[in-house]
Amino acid sequence: MTIRSVDEIRAQFPALRRVHQGRPVAYFDGPGGSQVPQAVIDAMADYLAHHNANTHWNYPASYETDEIIAGARAAVADFLNATPAEVAFGPNMTTLTFHLARALGRGMSAGDELVVTELDHHGNVGPWEAIAREHRLTLRRVPFCLEDGTLDPARVIEALGPRTRVVAVGGASNALGTVNDVAPVCAAARERGIVSFVDAVHSAPHVLTDVRAIGCDFLACSPYKFHGPHMGVLYGRHDRIVALDVPKLAPAPNDAPDRLETGTQNHEGIAGTRAAIDFLAWVAPRETRRASLVAAFEVLHDRGVGLFRRLWDGLGALPAVRRFGPGPDQPRTPTLGFVVSGIPSSAVATHLASRAIWASHGDFYAVTVIERLGLGEEGLVRAGAACYTTEEEVDRLLAAVAEVAGR
Repeated sequence: MTIRSVDEIRAQFPALRRVHQGRPVAYFDGPGGSQVPQAVIDAMADYLAHHNANTHWNYPASYETDEIIAGARAAVADFLNATPAEVAFGPNMTTLTFHLARALGRGMSAGDELVVTELDHHGNVGPWEAIAREHRLTLRRVPFCLEDGTLDPARVIEALGPRTRVVAVGGASNALGTVNDVAPVCAAARERGIVSFVDAVHSAPHVLTDVRAIGCDFLACSPYKFHGPHMGVLYGRHDRIVALDVPKLAPAPNDAPDRLETGTQNHEGIAGTRAAIDFLAWVAPRETRRASLVAAFEVLHDRGVGLFRRLWDGLGALPAVRRFGPGPDQPRTPTLGFVVSGIPSSAVATHLASRAIWASHGDFYAVTVIERLGLGEEGLVRAGAACYTTEEEVDRLLAAVAEVAGR
């Protein structure tokens, strides 16, 4: 069966031809936004050039826009193992989560409780903090293990009480790479009549999402983290979407999933989202798109494990470097946060950039993680492998970090 090589994959990305200070750029900033293949660029340009219109009107470009949006919903449904009627689009995960939180908050009373975790990106904390303030709710925070950056699902379940209305948990940590076992949390929530929300922004690029297996009520992810445009996607169980008291304009559609979408959408971004999913399916084509995605994610996972182990072991050999998060034998994404003793993370990132190695630094909006680890304002350096990352690029990163550590 067909499996695309790393060279074939890399050939699809125009950004990989970029040269900085005489060196080809190595992109390790994928956890903050991955590069896009030519197919995504072409899909967005084609929409704008040939189909640009608003929806549901009686002329060809409008019909075509409707078809493009419907096709993208079907693609995202395959990506999440959902149905198209359970897929809504928006500008980004944070905006969609605020929108959902406001809708859920309308049905809550003072003294009700929300459960979040300390391991999460603040996109999955801030919206729940906001409705807690607005409706005088109690916000409970579940700590993570400081030693290895893991989250015990049993501790999240223990935090669920008779007044809990929502539990919000991340599929993976964007700062530490930890992959969380969220299915037991969602199962416990459903047994208790509690709404479960999963932030899959960091997990979706690395662990193929299956909302049926997870058993969540809602889940959000970001196509720009898996080689698509800057967009947000919100999955909701059909019955949950229909029951939401969602803020919306009276004339707007009231069916699922359209009732979750406010205003005119980013149609070219929606077209690009489908193209990104079809690109991932192209990596290991099978009889259906979902089967292709399953095969592709297996291949990419195996490659990612090898790259991450090389990075983990290489940084571990440098005495001045401190690594964070679980090791390569535990569930994790190929994303590693680290610091170099005595060197600000911003300075490390600047040195890497001088070697045409682009990695991010700071708190990555996982503010509580950085605070709990005692890392201060400088936070971490974060390096993430993507489908286009090579062993040679990992070795370049290790050599550049060794230069800084040697100082």
